[in-house]
Amino acid sequence: MRPRDIDSAKAAGRALVRRAEVAVRRRPSTTVPALRVAAEPSAAPSVWVITPDWNRASGGVRKLYRAVDVLNAAGVPAAVVHQRPGFSCTWFEHETRIVPAPRVTVGPRDVIVVPEIYWPSIRRLPSGIRQVIYNQNAYLTLEALAEGGRAAAAPYVDNPDLAAIAVVSDENAELLRYAFPGVPVQRIRHGLDPALLHPPAQPPGRRIAYMPRRRADEARQVIELLRLRGVLEGWEVISIERRSEAEVAELLRGSRIFLSFSEREGFGLPPCEALACGCLVVGFDGFAGREFFRPPFATAVANGDVAAFARAAEALVHWTEEDPAAAHAVAADGARFVREHYSPEAERHDLVEVFAPR
Repeated sequence: MRPRDIDSAKAAGRALVRRAEVAVRRRPSTTVPALRVAAEPSAAPSVWVITPDWNRASGGVRKLYRAVDVLNAAGVPAAVVHQRPGFSCTWFEHETRIVPAPRVTVGPRDVIVVPEIYWPSIRRLPSGIRQVIYNQNAYLTLEALAEGGRAAAAPYVDNPDLAAIAVVSDENAELLRYAFPGVPVQRIRHGLDPALLHPPAQPPGRRIAYMPRRRADEARQVIELLRLRGVLEGWEVISIERRSEAEVAELLRGSRIFLSFSEREGFGLPPCEALACGCLVVGFDGFAGREFFRPPFATAVANGDVAAFARAAEALVHWTEEDPAAAHAVAADGARFVREHYSPEAERHDLVEVFAPR
């Protein structure tokens, strides 16, 4: 190898190391905060929802905040628990009750809700207090098992304080029941706000939306295949990444089609939200999304099959242009399906049932 090639290889290696270091820094902490325990039960037992100090767009964190809001509105005292005093997510609007960990005192009748990402430290939580592991992505737990083996399983199989595992899809529930037989697994249905996520008053124009946060390479491949074939002529293709909730809803309402790049999901909110806003959906269902990928308003393609994805998207584009009235009617059916299956009322029922102190 020539000296110049050696230098290039070293530089490439250093770049890889830097990217890996950045990736590690961008991960939220997996260490649970230290919590004090009260000797006597409080008059009103509370639900303490441990939440990472993570101020980047994250559907999982947003759902933790929403769970607290829903519980409090239902009359169940609850709070988000952040490690750092003064920390609060700023990438979405909220008035969620937040209590920093140093100010939390857990009573014997309280409930600690802890996300699955804290598996390395869940056993350090105060003993004798009811725990619920809020597992919003069972595939992260599979990765933890591959990394940590028995230690990663311990919070689920060797934890006398564990009352239940809460999941957000039927597919994830089946997976965790298979992994941890005998451990109670309970489903929490997501509730989509119909005041925010609803179809447009008029049929949308020629716009295609997508979320590239995952599978960005495959997203580019599908879009370039469609562009190469002339399918996108006269169409706008727009990403919904790094937008506010209101902006996302507005963009989806103005889109006719949503390209789904879901991957090993706990649920897969973006395509479901797209359906709620009147989009026709095509693409990867992320496994958990099978429950709402229902033809004809949502078409799933084989996981990772970029060519099949492009063909299905092309067919959908042509159909919406050839029969716009039928396409609009089918999109309305998809929005109705979401309203009926993922209502705020169902979410409130499930959150209270799973998390409320006994």
